[in-house]
Amino acid sequence: MRGYFGIGVEQISKEQNVGTLARSAHAFGASFFFAIAPSVDIHAMRQSDTSDAFDHVPYHQFENVEALALPEGCQLVGVELIEGASELPSFRHPTRAAYVMGPEMGSLSPELLARCDHVVKIPMKFCVNVGVAGALVMYDRMISMGRFAERPVRAGGPVEDRAAHKHGRRFQRKKKAA
Repeated sequence: MRGYFGIGVEQISKEQNVGTLARSAHAFGASFFFAIAPSVDIHAMRQSDTSDAFDHVPYHQFENVEALALPEGCQLVGVELIEGASELPSFRHPTRAAYVMGPEMGSLSPELLARCDHVVKIPMKFCVNVGVAGALVMYDRMISMGRFAERPVRAGGPVEDRAAHKHGRRFQRKKKAA
């Protein structure tokens, strides 16, 4: 899969949820994990993070939304069950993305929503646990951007292997005029 992604939380208050999300981020190959104004203890998060994600995935903590710094060209994607958000199954993930989840008992702050390049919602009847929502977003990214065999018409697994990668022709970028 090309590109990279990071995932984070805003104003999170439950260590178990952050640890579970960090573990899932590690499993799905996240490039970084971040928290904005968390009210949890990082060491307590490790109790539910059985993969030691914080030893393998860079962790960044920001005091507030204004302090949030992302890599150049990285698009911020809010995950929130609000009117006007794109439904996740119809969303084309940016090649370079940072996904952000809100607190357990609330929503993403208006300041953070204003910074988002995109807002997606998981089409459900009500909100789910932060760890579950994050895992669903990362899974959707993986299946929509990865190289997997097409699903068969009938029930069951694929009947053929995924296609081998085809290399394109060589090219050289032209230098921009000064």
